[in-house]
Amino acid sequence: MKDIFIDPTATVKIALKKLDAAASKVLLVVKENHILIGAISDGDIRRHLLNNGSLDDLITSVYNQDPISIQHNDQEVVKKTLLENKIDLVPVTDDKGKVIEIYSWEDVFFRKPEKKQGSAILDLPVVVMAGGKGTRMQPFTTVLPKPLIPIGDKTILETLIDNFREYGIDKFYFTLNYRGEMIKAYFDSIQIDYYIEYVWEKEFNGTAGSLSLIPEIKNTFMVSNCDIIVRADYADIYNFHRSSDAALTVISSIQHHTIPYGVIEYAEGGVVKDITEKPEYSFPINTGVYILEPKVIEFIPKNTIFHMTDLIKALIKNGNKVVTYFVNENDYIDIGQWEEYREALRRLKL
Repeated sequence: MKDIFIDPTATVKIALKKLDAAASKVLLVVKENHILIGAISDGDIRRHLLNNGSLDDLITSVYNQDPISIQHNDQEVVKKTLLENKIDLVPVTDDKGKVIEIYSWEDVFFRKPEKKQGSAILDLPVVVMAGGKGTRMQPFTTVLPKPLIPIGDKTILETLIDNFREYGIDKFYFTLNYRGEMIKAYFDSIQIDYYIEYVWEKEFNGTAGSLSLIPEIKNTFMVSNCDIIVRADYADIYNFHRSSDAALTVISSIQHHTIPYGVIEYAEGGVVKDITEKPEYSFPINTGVYILEPKVIEFIPKNTIFHMTDLIKALIKNGNKVVTYFVNENDYIDIGQWEEYREALRRLKL
């Protein structure tokens, strides 16, 4: 239970780390003796960062100071509170406000929380970039294309699609090149409840180049690398994209990295001004999942190598709005090389 407690004097960075460590979407803000004074969610932190807040800010101005709680340790009351408020967990407090028990949705209903009302169906296609050689996973990919590498009893590509299918998405474009025939043959041999259109690259055109081969896309669409999974509320991301009036939204993940050495700050002449032992840096990284408007395709040259980073720079240069949507570190799963592949198996509990 203490894993999801956080002190009100903690920083936003610490809150993010605790959310990741606890695999929770919510932390309870408590003062001495576990007296409940608030709650902070990943959504609260996202809004803070989007408003130019810093990871080093205290959570004092970020957390919800009027959290939902109950004082009756009764299962029916717990169920009603979770259902009516569509929240991930509810704390039980005594008459002094001390947290004495916490019930999560999974604890009560033995399943994941229901999606927010109106978020069940997303009517937009997903382009999956599945044509790369998968050099980071050689020698395995010398024989088998990376999208067909197994994750449990399914392939990487099926696991990715399952993630989107939770939101009712049923139209997929696979951009294919290396060992593309094997990918098509595999999906032609299994039963699926979604539609796939195969887009064939004659040459390797980069992570954005193959989008120019799909001229029939007339509405908002998504793009995803084939070797990553982002566990996020795609309906919320889509709504954020639309409300931002953006040409492109890139989903980013806040990552924390520690330099395993002392880092020296120096001035002219090599004069040492300071030294910091094993400093930690936090920054948002590109996950490889995007939401785009169809007009971006006109910025992609044909028959040349053109990456998503090139597209983003071209859009910004030409005055088109590009925004980012933050997800937590553990909500981003990279399966693109062996070390990450093994970690993905652990995190997906396969």
